[in-house]
Amino acid sequence: MQNFTYSREEKLKKNTEIALLFDKGKWRSCGNLRIIILKDKPNLPVEHHKFGVSVSKRYFKKAVHRNRVKRLLRECYRLNKDLFKDAFGEKTLAMMFWVSSEIPAKFQEVEDQFIKLCQMQKRP
Repeated sequence: MQNFTYSREEKLKKNTEIALLFDKGKWRSCGNLRIIILKDKPNLPVEHHKFGVSVSKRYFKKAVHRNRVKRLLRECYRLNKDLFKDAFGEKTLAMMFWVSSEIPAKFQEVEDQFIKLCQMQKRP
């Protein structure tokens, strides 16, 4: 049975981890999704798999719209967690962004782009 939870241990919250992610991470893009990834390396040990979501105030002025997009992104990750771990690895830090000023009309749009992003990562 699949684990469809998004537990506290998985959430990227610490400022030090986020700063490390922006300093050493690699960017990937697919459509309106953009992700920054930091994989476990000997000199940069990652204890657990952590995932975060961020939506820019520049694109969405109203908090209601930012929160909606964040909910969609988190739900997409939660439902496709196994695919994400297969593509990016078991021990990774990751933060996902929505880089468009239009709110996705349906959850399916976000999920399709997320799946494409994971499949693009698997190829190389």
